Amino acid sequence: MLKKSLSLIVVLSTLLWTAGCASNANSPSASSGEKGAEASAPPKAITLAYSEGGSTMDPAEASDLTSDTLVLALYDQLVTYGKKSTDSGEVADTETIKPMLAEKWDVSADNMTYTMHLRKDVKFHSGNPLTANSVLYSFERLKNSDSGSFLYGMSSIKTATALDEHTVVITLSQPNHMFLQILSLYNFSIVDDVLVKEKGDGDFLKTNAAGSGPFKLEKWDPATEAVFNANSSYWQGAPSLSKVTMKFTKEASNRVLLLDKGDVDMAIEIPAKDVAKLESNSELKVQSNASNRILYFAMNNKIKPFNNPKVRQAISYAIPYDQLIDDVMYGQAKQMKSSVASNTPGYTDAGYSYKHDLNKAKQLLAEAGYPNGFSFDLTLGSGFQDWADDAVLIQAELAKIGVKMNVVNVARAQFLEQQREGNLTSYISKWTSFVNDPGYHLGFLMYSGGSSNYMHYANPEVDKLWEQAGKEQDGNKRKELYGKAQELINQDSPWAYLYEYNRVVGMSKNITGYVYYPDEVIRFYSLKKE
Repeated sequence: MLKKSLSLIVVLSTLLWTAGCASNANSPSASSGEKGAEASAPPKAITLAYSEGGSTMDPAEASDLTSDTLVLALYDQLVTYGKKSTDSGEVADTETIKPMLAEKWDVSADNMTYTMHLRKDVKFHSGNPLTANSVLYSFERLKNSDSGSFLYGMSSIKTATALDEHTVVITLSQPNHMFLQILSLYNFSIVDDVLVKEKGDGDFLKTNAAGSGPFKLEKWDPATEAVFNANSSYWQGAPSLSKVTMKFTKEASNRVLLLDKGDVDMAIEIPAKDVAKLESNSELKVQSNASNRILYFAMNNKIKPFNNPKVRQAISYAIPYDQLIDDVMYGQAKQMKSSVASNTPGYTDAGYSYKHDLNKAKQLLAEAGYPNGFSFDLTLGSGFQDWADDAVLIQAELAKIGVKMNVVNVARAQFLEQQREGNLTSYISKWTSFVNDPGYHLGFLMYSGGSSNYMHYANPEVDKLWEQAGKEQDGNKRKELYGKAQELINQDSPWAYLYEYNRVVGMSKNITGYVYYPDEVIRFYSLKKE
């Protein structure tokens, strides 16, 4: 992520449909029993503490967590994820696609044509109705955007046409098993084409909303706060919350303090070291979910000595995994054992054998021709305390096997630029896959032509498996192919895998309805205040 982050996914988490969502059997019947808050209920408002104020409200250009959150409060998508219950609370069921603005869809036998049937009861905040032209206009904007155009390309959309006012026919350039997942991302939000055209498009959507979502914008000041009011005419029923305020509080310690004192109802990006403190507050609860966010120690596979797999494997055996998890992350993470996060369907740790074993690391270095070790530079971007703490611990362990790691600290913006250039010898970085599928993840990071494969990993067999899996329509066979690719990658060790983060959200005990999604964006519509 993204990260491209690429950030991405769906506004509602409380859709109730009676029909399933098989390719040609996904027609719902709306439930009148779940239509948001009763008219007689008292207004309920919540305040959430966020670190940053966001950069845009334009769905096609949003690419940071706050901007993504703004979009998903204001807009809807054609489809959305289902939900499922886990030991750590409700989470998105990324293998189940539910109707949203498209009430049903049909798929051709060759999986190349999707006919989307739009709901006829949806109006944008302006009062304009949702039409097929709204979908076509939104797709065209995304296709030509600076930020989200790569996702449009990943969707494999070849053409999109209006069959009638409420029917859109989408033809793909090739079968794409990720198509509906990609369609659920926030970048694919449907905008009010009539209103935007009246306003001249341009930068109108950067600071103005033109959606059909559960909330309307009252104000947005990136330096202070964003305020939303409930859309009382929302097609799925008015939200339970009457008002939502996002307070932008850069310092994590201040967000923790605000939550601990009860000055905000929810806070995100809670430091791992503060989780125990918040859990001791009887008025609060902390939800910690395994996430798709991973942290890795990248080694440039084209630069000596990291062009030698045995050297990379030696580094992997020298990592003090338990220390990273326990001393740096206070248990709010787990060891990463594949290039794909463990909660991704199709994950496997086959071929992974690494644990903290300095004797094994020394043996591999000797076999690689470096019995006395070597020295190298690790470029460390600013802004993440756990990265800096990890670097100190790793540096100490590498010294024990004769490897000198020189830490080069740079500003975050400079690090990202250097990372994209692909010339760094080594670095620590994170990634979040918003599409919860190995194809998305490996395609960016481990495919030789991947746009985020900055460490130049290249294995022709892995490339072949990835390409075959992308064309395979049988889900079990596809997972088998991705599994084989992961096994080879694990053996090659292009990275030293560090850990998978937990997504930690603190909240008042009277807040319910929180659902974890892979993009880590909170959907306000499902939230309730008891």
